[in-house]
Amino acid sequence: MIELTELRKEFAGVTALDGITLSVAEGEIHGIVGRSGAGKSTLIRCLTGLERSTSGSASIDGVDITALSGARLRESRRSIGMVFQHANLLDSRTALENVEHPLQVAGMKRAERRSRALELLDLVGLTDRADNHPAQLSGGQQQRVGIARALASEPKILLCDEPTSALDTQTTGQILGLIASLRDRLGITVLIITHEMSVVREICDAATLLENGAVTQTGSLSAILADPGSPLAKDLVPLPHVPHDPDRFTLEVALAGTPLTTVFDLAARAGAPIASVESGTLETIGGSQVGRLRITCTDLRTRDDLETALRSGGIHVEAAA
Repeated sequence: MIELTELRKEFAGVTALDGITLSVAEGEIHGIVGRSGAGKSTLIRCLTGLERSTSGSASIDGVDITALSGARLRESRRSIGMVFQHANLLDSRTALENVEHPLQVAGMKRAERRSRALELLDLVGLTDRADNHPAQLSGGQQQRVGIARALASEPKILLCDEPTSALDTQTTGQILGLIASLRDRLGITVLIITHEMSVVREICDAATLLENGAVTQTGSLSAILADPGSPLAKDLVPLPHVPHDPDRFTLEVALAGTPLTTVFDLAARAGAPIASVESGTLETIGGSQVGRLRITCTDLRTRDDLETALRSGGIHVEAAA
């Protein structure tokens, strides 16, 4: 559905996107993650034609956005719905009128656009708030209106730029659940720009890590987690931050679909029992249990024996940082 090929963007000699090549399948929820300045927002702007790429191509459903301009570009943008960090609703209009607004701009007749807007508010669970103005809505309700508005033109793709970063934890879960249900019900493709790995863990099928305008890792969540030493896998399943004693003999162990009990069984059979677990994270992502542990050993010889035993059992092990 989305194909980026060697996409490059420069601003006055500064490279913002450095040859991005990326595929997002139809119906997929794909997370784009990276630190501030990594190029995430520039990528969105090039994908929507708000910025002209320096070179390369960005295609949506087989149409190269970078080759379009004027009326053809505006028409192509109708296949893209945008959801922002802040809903950016029109304060003087009700929820219903905010959803109607893009349809009004497109020239749709009043009765038809009202009917469509009411359907969309029902879809996001806000039928009873149709006549409320933004000031009468909570942050989560405003974001739901923003999502309904983004769906007004029946887009094939929903681009979400930090859609939950301004919301509390409970509301974040509700909005993410809504986005996932909309994908399932409407069959749309979702691209989420985020710095929150919890968002990726919650609803994404695949993820891409951007660093300094370049793709450093991309793939399905299952493939990423199967490489537990990779940057994205460590971010998806991080160790809790606890004080670490550098004088203790420790190892970091990553689980990718391996039961936790297997670690202790391998250690016991090797005669290298684990003294304690300093810290750990266990998650169920995509139906599989994954985790990361920092374990301590009685002495250096035991640590070496334990490392050998775990590696022979196919478990990822590395020296604790």
